[in-house]
Amino acid sequence: MPTERITFSGHDGNKLAARLDLPDGPHLATALFAHCFTCSKDIPAARRISSRLASMGIAVLRFDFTGLGHSDGEFGNTTFTSNVADLHAAATMLDARGMAPDLLIGHSLGGAAVLRAAEGIPSAKAVATIGAPFSPGHVTHNFGEALEEIADKGKAEVCLGGRPFVIKQDFVNDVSQAKLSEAIAGLKRALLVLHAPTDDVVGIENASEIFLAAKHPKSFVTLDDADHLISRAEDAEYAAEVIATWAQKYLKLSPPAPSIGTPEGIVRVSEADPKGFLQDVQSGPFHHTLADEPLVYGGTNKGMTPYGFLSAGLGACTSMTIRMYARRKKWPLTGIWVDVSHDKSHAQDAGSRSDSKVDTFKRVIHLEGALDAEQRQRLLEIADKCPVHRTLEQSSVVETVLAE
Repeated sequence: MPTERITFSGHDGNKLAARLDLPDGPHLATALFAHCFTCSKDIPAARRISSRLASMGIAVLRFDFTGLGHSDGEFGNTTFTSNVADLHAAATMLDARGMAPDLLIGHSLGGAAVLRAAEGIPSAKAVATIGAPFSPGHVTHNFGEALEEIADKGKAEVCLGGRPFVIKQDFVNDVSQAKLSEAIAGLKRALLVLHAPTDDVVGIENASEIFLAAKHPKSFVTLDDADHLISRAEDAEYAAEVIATWAQKYLKLSPPAPSIGTPEGIVRVSEADPKGFLQDVQSGPFHHTLADEPLVYGGTNKGMTPYGFLSAGLGACTSMTIRMYARRKKWPLTGIWVDVSHDKSHAQDAGSRSDSKVDTFKRVIHLEGALDAEQRQRLLEIADKCPVHRTLEQSSVVETVLAE
């Protein structure tokens, strides 16, 4: 995934640091990501979601709000309103590059910010929130006893996430007065609300209020036992997958159609979790799946093994080849399924030094329909002509039998 580091002017002229994650293939749409309160553009959830969307042709801009991360300015001088203005500045910058945002994504207070900002970003067709508060003023509960000092002295230093931040009364006033009911009701865009029922920072009741205030089309997806920051790799992966799948419906992604005979292109396999073996497998902008290893070998068992994909390719190609032939002959073939077995373990073979050069696949083909014996036999012969079979046959043995 190519990433471009850029800067642009925020609401008050300060330079804001951003990453623009770009697709390897055609650019089909653009997303704008707003991070959580006092976080940065580089938190794991933002990186994972950006990577997943970029793999399907959606460029993602994630930036640090004024005074945070690598952006200039004083955080103590910012407010919820200034965060919304920074989002508008980001959208304007993208528009100037011919990449006006189609999708807005916001995490926590960033979710509240994109709900408020959407009205001023006419190009946006859909909005997704993750652990967002219904009332931006909810964030002030993090200040605890410092609220009294802020009210008394106009500002105070507050420890958030193990780091000190100066919070001013202007921020408290602004965020407390911010109301989202009208903005959500008038969103006029598809809305996806993601929230964990066990979120102890922003309670699940916030998701309910956002959902009820919104008009259709709207969707809610639970993040189960994820924490507020979506810090676990598996939770970030799930959120990324849900957003990517949901977004396809509303962004109407349309890659240019390749001409007949054009090679299928590159299948991109990217490591999703460096602590295990989980892999993103992406073919073109729309076709995504996961590869993994079983738990016993240190994987998380969230996808097929590499050998599983090999067997799947043989089975799929066999079924398609049989269907193509039967359709051309107008034979009464009503159903096909193919069972493929390959008696090897990828995890074991990966650590072995076996010199064996011949693999054996066993293929059992099930044919449904009023086919006579001659037709069944001919379809069995046609199975051996499938392109994947021929490819494997160069160094493998493929045994094929018809099921009773």
